[in-house]
Amino acid sequence: MNRRNFLFATAGFAAQAVRGSESLPIKRAVEYNMLPQSMSIEDRLQQARDAGFEQVEFPTAPDQNEADRMKRAAEMAGLRIHSVMNMDHWRFPLSSPDPEIIERSLSGARTSIRNAHFWRADTVLLVPGVVDAHHNYADVYRRSKDSILQLLPLASELNIILAIEEVWNKFLLSPLEFATYIDSFNSKFIRAYFDVGNVVLYGFPQDWIRILGQRIVKLHIKDFSFHKMVAKWEPLLEGDIDWRAVYESLRDIHYSGTATVELPPGDAAYLKDVNQRFERILSGQV
Repeated sequence: MNRRNFLFATAGFAAQAVRGSESLPIKRAVEYNMLPQSMSIEDRLQQARDAGFEQVEFPTAPDQNEADRMKRAAEMAGLRIHSVMNMDHWRFPLSSPDPEIIERSLSGARTSIRNAHFWRADTVLLVPGVVDAHHNYADVYRRSKDSILQLLPLASELNIILAIEEVWNKFLLSPLEFATYIDSFNSKFIRAYFDVGNVVLYGFPQDWIRILGQRIVKLHIKDFSFHKMVAKWEPLLEGDIDWRAVYESLRDIHYSGTATVELPPGDAAYLKDVNQRFERILSGQV
């Protein structure tokens, strides 16, 4: 390498370092189920706060006494509850052909919406439907939309966003289709809950992020790998995701919401390590 090329190369590395030193304005949240289940609700949330997390994503709480306790515990720990992960949308899909199953799913989703309002969260995560050998794609598309439309009146009344997540349900398999699906509702209360790890089997997270753009209201963060032809979840920064590209795509769309790590549970040391890796991703130090 001659002197001129060396200067260009080092300038490029320096510029990347400068860009990478700018932390994205994203709040760091932890999924409640990552916190040690042997602990009380209060101790679990305090441990999340001690690890450096700012917010938490709760599962649906059908029992109001438990919902009260979860709210108080989050307030004591200084953690904002930003989102509710809806219950039963796998066991009772919103896209089912059985009206009784759909009603059970809608009931669980309405509980999630009311939880979110009570907890002062702004979002409920929804899996829109499940495609399998017995439920074809076109029917799932139509029925899932019909079901979600039934939830919109309550969501809009309580000012709660229904965030559709792309999961391994053989549905909404491209960012263009996902964007079209979101747009078809023509509602500010239907947005995307984008999971960075879930698309790695069939796409690149950075592509999805740029195409979905401002449709994204929340993020799930996890890593994934294909080492030795075995696909599996990995600790953050140890999989095959190009985190630098993810960082740059989030910066390009000016995302400034919340990102929640969704990983296996662990103890205090584990949670601190996860948070430190999370900080590296959000600051571009990857």
